[in-house]
Amino acid sequence: MADSSTPFVSDKILDGKAVAAQIRAEVAATVNLLKDKHGKAPGLAVVIVGERKDSQTYVRMKKKACEEVGIASFGADLPETATQQEVLDTVAQLNADPNVHGILVQLPLPKHIDEQLVLAAISVDKDVDGFHPLNMGRLCMKGREPLFVPCTPLGCIELLDRTNTQISGRRAAVIGRSNIVGMPVALLLIKRNATVTLCHSATQNMEQVVREADIVIAAAGQAEMIKGSWIKPGAVVIDVGTNPVDDATKKAGYRLVGDCAFEECKENAAAITPVPGGVGPMTIAMLLKNTVNSAARFFDGTCTHPAAQQQASAAAAALPSWSTLALGTLATATALQAAVKAWGRTPSRGRS
Repeated sequence: MADSSTPFVSDKILDGKAVAAQIRAEVAATVNLLKDKHGKAPGLAVVIVGERKDSQTYVRMKKKACEEVGIASFGADLPETATQQEVLDTVAQLNADPNVHGILVQLPLPKHIDEQLVLAAISVDKDVDGFHPLNMGRLCMKGREPLFVPCTPLGCIELLDRTNTQISGRRAAVIGRSNIVGMPVALLLIKRNATVTLCHSATQNMEQVVREADIVIAAAGQAEMIKGSWIKPGAVVIDVGTNPVDDATKKAGYRLVGDCAFEECKENAAAITPVPGGVGPMTIAMLLKNTVNSAARFFDGTCTHPAAQQQASAAAAALPSWSTLALGTLATATALQAAVKAWGRTPSRGRS
């Protein structure tokens, strides 16, 4: 169970804003140390395609957060009509920019752009969002560590750690299997020796599975689907959901709720994150932390990107980077998959 004596838990409410504020203060201190030592600030570039209001809001929040901790912010705003090649060219330019240590492509992208191809094009050394296939792949492997972990899952684990919640040996239920939250947070819990059940739309007796969990991470995107009766007494509940529900008393006409029925779940839980004010602030805080960690590797010359290997030989520098290899492999796999699908649509011609 969570340590209620920590300053982050009050009346069973786990204050994500307070935890995020502490992390931001730590990041700001690290930025100052890096500036003093290397004479340069860490740099984060955000690529946004189109004019979705929610995406524009998120990008403004990220730029403001960078300014507050001293990280240099770079932006690449592309129109909705930008071609896939234009997006890839923008990513390539940022990959080569020595002042940029982290690259984030704001999702979702317009439908005509291949999201997987764009994410794979980001240098694995600058993938501060943690979605590069190599980072995700290493997260899945025992004995391997990714350079970066996706920010929201990492924020969930940080909330558990900063409230002294024991993970090793505990049962955990993760509700939702998205690539952004559910899958990576389940893998992080496994790496910390939790016994994890990943629940999804086809899970039977989900209520019983959740009721047995010491740690519950809700990331299904279904408003208040998890009821108080599902929560084991003393469990710690991390609610990642952010769902609008109609509320005529609010100026906007709606309010935000999580995937958990908050008041009900709070009765049984040792600690629970509120919505808003729980996981949300942690996502940006972990993005800042990932960016600073990336910059430290670049400045020390310990990352694999050519920009951080100025002393490497010309022959070594000419070798393809991890990102180039991954992009080529991904393109080959995509072409092979298309060929197999096309072959499957042809007449059988004697196949058995």
